[in-house]
Amino acid sequence: MEKYDPEAGTRKLKGIGGWIAFAGLLAFSLFHLYTGIFGVLTAQLQRSIHLGFALALIFLLFPARRKNRGKENRVAWYDIILAVISIIVGAYWPLMIDDLVLRAGMLTNLDFYVGLAAIILVLEATRRAVGLPITIIAIVFMLYALFGQSMPGFIAHRGLDLERLVQTMFFTTEGILGTPIGVSSTFIFLFLLFGSFLIKTGVGEYFNDLSIAIAGRSVGGPAKVAVFSSALQGTISGSSVANVVTSGAFTIPMMKNLGYKKEFAGAVEASSSTGGQLMPPIMGAAAFLMVEFIGGGITYWDIAKAAAIPAVLYFIGIWIMTHFEAKRIGLRGLTKEEMPSRKEVFSKLYLLLPIIAIVILLMSGMSVIRAALWSIVITVVVSALKKDTRIGFKGMVDALVDGARSALGVAAATAAAGIIVGVVTKTGLGLKMANGLLDLSGGYLLPTLFLTMVASLILGMGSPTTANYVITSTIAAPAIILLGIPDLSAHLFVFYFGIVADITPPVALAAFAAAAISGGEPFRTGVESSKLAISAFIIPYMFVLSPELLMIDTTWSYLIWVVFTAFIGMIAISAGVIGFWMRKMFWIERIFAVISGLCLIYPEKISDIAGLLLFALLFGLQRLKKSSNISKFQKIE
Repeated sequence: MEKYDPEAGTRKLKGIGGWIAFAGLLAFSLFHLYTGIFGVLTAQLQRSIHLGFALALIFLLFPARRKNRGKENRVAWYDIILAVISIIVGAYWPLMIDDLVLRAGMLTNLDFYVGLAAIILVLEATRRAVGLPITIIAIVFMLYALFGQSMPGFIAHRGLDLERLVQTMFFTTEGILGTPIGVSSTFIFLFLLFGSFLIKTGVGEYFNDLSIAIAGRSVGGPAKVAVFSSALQGTISGSSVANVVTSGAFTIPMMKNLGYKKEFAGAVEASSSTGGQLMPPIMGAAAFLMVEFIGGGITYWDIAKAAAIPAVLYFIGIWIMTHFEAKRIGLRGLTKEEMPSRKEVFSKLYLLLPIIAIVILLMSGMSVIRAALWSIVITVVVSALKKDTRIGFKGMVDALVDGARSALGVAAATAAAGIIVGVVTKTGLGLKMANGLLDLSGGYLLPTLFLTMVASLILGMGSPTTANYVITSTIAAPAIILLGIPDLSAHLFVFYFGIVADITPPVALAAFAAAAISGGEPFRTGVESSKLAISAFIIPYMFVLSPELLMIDTTWSYLIWVVFTAFIGMIAISAGVIGFWMRKMFWIERIFAVISGLCLIYPEKISDIAGLLLFALLFGLQRLKKSSNISKFQKIE
């Protein structure tokens, strides 16, 4: 398996520049460990120091031009200046906090220029570390804030002047220093450190070995390995694309070698890796943001528990589709010689203890920060049980540095997302958009859900998981909530479609990353990914119409029935989409299979009965041996 390179895409600094970057990354992690152990600082101090660290390190490590990523080994003079200004911006709140509190919003000239510099630095750092899409979105939102009086129709507002915009963005907790970066500077950073320690102990690679041991011998085994390993990788990865390039470097070549087409191999990995962001306990770090955004006493464990069944159904859907595709084209599993030693793989099950521990700690009611800290400690202890997983002092330092490096993009993305949230809050855009969607849908639930889905897919294109959720929950979720849908259902609905944007053309970043590994055509890989992830386009409607799937106000007997019918429905839809079940399906069978699946998934007794009857009929037809009439019909096809 190709090793994940934490420095990919950054400058390969040597000499004094390398040592400065190393020291900065290490200090970044130590600061968060210190505040995690001894108590988080006040909001403005914690967030501004976090921002200053992230901005300075991004300008040191990320070249201005993408074509130079991974090639430059020295810092340009202008990046040194930008890094120094970033340090000044990050230190401004700690140094001036007494004066800033006393003035309570009355900006001096110095305040104004520091705040303006913070906005410009955040935009440029986001462009370098994350990409253009979210940077452009943030700029568009600021232009909307400044020129609101010139906007058409219901989105028009009075407009803000530049000084008020700067004040909101940097001198309140509603902009850059708002909730998104607040979560980044506490929960997310520590969980990224946890993930870095897991990688150093070899857990990431172990997920692949465990997946092969469980599923490698079955029909289409390599594809099922990709599904299973990506679900596990999602517990420690905060990015669909990062998940693709780590596990995909191993699974995609293996699928191609056994006969899968390039596009399908890439699509299996892309759809599975994207689903990793939906899988508890970490969910691409968005779960921590949900706690803050939903409020109302909801806990992290409530969100992880609610997301569990939909996430499992998502992966079951992909698993079934890869199975049917493998049977359709006659693919085999791995041979005994190609398999790792099961005895050796299962002897390392102890490596899963940190994952199990964090679930237990969160279930016990421990705070997220404390749970993350203890999980890091448990990871180090578990790694020491055997020599080949022991990380030692150097390994721990490397894990701290790599964890800080992985947090840079998240910090930039959440800072940019804070700009968007600040504009939405200041202008009332969220409520305007919600009312606009309701007007378009006539106030009916299903049309509102459909329009919200489209809005979330568009808003989620090209954005990392955390920023993705911030944008969709701020702009799109209020429309569903206004119709009386529970907040948790509404937020998970927009979260799902924001994430699925990673595999939905035309901007399907995860699919494009998979295509780069498979050698397939990017757009076709995106289309195949969307087809494999068809369950992700259905499941959110399921849990909005039937909140029992989120374990909200339900009984165990009804929950079991809902999950059972949904599972049967997934089989029917998967067979219909692939065109194969026990044998090749006629086009009419495919249509009825999809109808049967949709009836089973829709949470009503009458639709369940109709779906089961149609499913049983199709099952019986599939079991029949091909008669001469059937063969003749297939020839006509």
